[in-house]
Amino acid sequence: MHPRDDQRPKWVADEKRTSLLLLIGGRFRVGLPDRTVVLAQQGDYVVFHGISHSWYAEEDLLGLVLAVRWPSIPGYAGPHKRTSGTP
Repeated sequence: MHPRDDQRPKWVADEKRTSLLLLIGGRFRVGLPDRTVVLAQQGDYVVFHGISHSWYAEEDLLGLVLAVRWPSIPGYAGPHKRTSGTP
């Protein structure tokens, strides 16, 4: 869950996996190198493979995104520091 104005502090770089981001609620903007994708309605999603990306929560009305990445990387936990709100 993400409060309004929550964002990734830095772009993800050197990503090797495929990612699926599925909007459960709220409104999210996903930044990709060649475009910006807005997830605005429940069920909206974006899939991308091996590219840098970032995200920004535009609303906090149940700001919730399900992120699925594959393949799994044992022990992987990317650095994430919230820029606003609480964990």
